[in-house]
Amino acid sequence: MTVQAKSTDTALPVLVIVCGCLIALLTFGPRSAMGFFQLPMLQEKGWERQTFGLAMAIQNLFWGLGTPFFGAIADKWGTWRVLAMSAFFYTGGLIVMAYADAPIWLHIGGGVMVGLGIASGSFGIVLAAFARKVSAAQRTMVFGFGTAAGSAGMFVFAPLSQGLIDAVGWSDGLVWLGVIMLAIPVLAIPLAGNGSSGKQNQAQVDQTIREALREAFGHQSYLLLTAGFFVCGFQVAFITAHFPAYIADIGVEARYAVIALALIGLFNIVGSLASGFIGQRYSKPIFLALIYIGRSIAVTAFLLLPQNATSVVIFAIVMGLLWLSTVPPTNSLVAIMFGTKYLGMLGGIVFFSHQIGSFLGVWLGGYLYDIYGSYDPVWWLGVALGIFAAIVHWPVREAPAPRMALAAGE
Repeated sequence: MTVQAKSTDTALPVLVIVCGCLIALLTFGPRSAMGFFQLPMLQEKGWERQTFGLAMAIQNLFWGLGTPFFGAIADKWGTWRVLAMSAFFYTGGLIVMAYADAPIWLHIGGGVMVGLGIASGSFGIVLAAFARKVSAAQRTMVFGFGTAAGSAGMFVFAPLSQGLIDAVGWSDGLVWLGVIMLAIPVLAIPLAGNGSSGKQNQAQVDQTIREALREAFGHQSYLLLTAGFFVCGFQVAFITAHFPAYIADIGVEARYAVIALALIGLFNIVGSLASGFIGQRYSKPIFLALIYIGRSIAVTAFLLLPQNATSVVIFAIVMGLLWLSTVPPTNSLVAIMFGTKYLGMLGGIVFFSHQIGSFLGVWLGGYLYDIYGSYDPVWWLGVALGIFAAIVHWPVREAPAPRMALAAGE
């Protein structure tokens, strides 16, 4: 289904965008609500926080490891096959996690399997499919739609997950989340296609995977972008996994954890949509630098000012606006540099850096808490990394790689 327009350059593939957004909502939803399952699971099992933190760290690591791999599969053999695999891994992982009777099964189910489920079904796969269906002039805006949908998943699944825990317990709640993931293969049907689909120029079509990788790793702006995206993963994964426990530690009512994560998801929708429009019109590298500076300022203010229910809500709103607003301009920059043929793979490599940061953010959160009895060391490390990210994004060039520029006659 495509909205008819006089020019195919202005037509938006509505069915593709709607289904892709719903997939992003589903795949991002449960993993963003994992923090709600931490305390009831640990209380019943008698495990330490670093046990749960390690599982979530493994999840983020395999999400990152799997993304370029599944992106390459989607680029070559098609998006639908990869998204169907997502449902298999995601559902199976949540069920294994629900019935884990030893930490190893928590790490396999909630860590490895759910991580692979997210890798094969989230932003990298969906946004690459979007990129092949729209013009370059619409790309960042449409990426904003997809990212906002993932944010909506956080908004929807935060209260849904807590509601399931209250109604049927944490274990059966995970099983029900797994059942919901089975909708993904059906929603993925309109996204069928591979890296040769859509508009390609000859320079993209003739390039091999090896040549694409050599070009990317020899491109300074791509390497800087990859280094900076590490910080995004560190910051958001730490908050997602540990913020509910942190709120309990500072003496704020538990219900504000649900409110806070739901607000992050809600305002993330606003931030992601705004990011799509801003990134389409202004410098993407400078915009990214400002986002990271904004995060560091927000965390600093939250830690230094009095902490109460009101400050938790304000912090959630501000962080929500900045949460995934990095995704549309980051993916758009990769597409500008190298085109769309290998966008799933090259964007996946950038995202792998994000997930290394996620692994460290989640794992260090639990590890350092067990040592110091406080999350403060990880909060302040996140502030410092935000400044680092702003510095490395500033010199990134928003321009095609030499091969692409030559093919375009620039």
